[in-house]
Amino acid sequence: MRYLHTMVRVSNMDASLEFYCRKLGMVETRRVDNPAGRFTLVFLAAGGDEAVARGAKAPLLELTYNWDPEDYGSGRNFGHLAFEVDDIYATCAHLAAEGVVINRPPRDGRMAFVRSPDNISIELLQKGVSLPKQEPWASMANTGVW
Repeated sequence: MRYLHTMVRVSNMDASLEFYCRKLGMVETRRVDNPAGRFTLVFLAAGGDEAVARGAKAPLLELTYNWDPEDYGSGRNFGHLAFEVDDIYATCAHLAAEGVVINRPPRDGRMAFVRSPDNISIELLQKGVSLPKQEPWASMANTGVW
């Protein structure tokens, strides 16, 4: 068995690509427009996985945009996507500067949660061992749900 991709439905492809690509640093590896089915699929890879993803077409995040509007709810029942990052504090500082709410700050130097424009929970995990606790993160409260 080999992991291929995780699919999430998005309500606004432009807002989703802004979040996943520009803010999180993912890279679009391919796109499929299906006029007969009235949907667009965009496949994304984490920057560190791009070469493998382009060759093996995995591991990927598949954004599915259905051309006819639908209400997908809060997205909380999906669970979450998880990404390993080199520096949890720098990543969260970058996202906060980009206007992304840090719903669960990295108080422990290990884990944080944010949400996509479609309310998909995104877990950010520190690569390797946890970083030493650091302010302002160590004393920052949760915001909303994650």
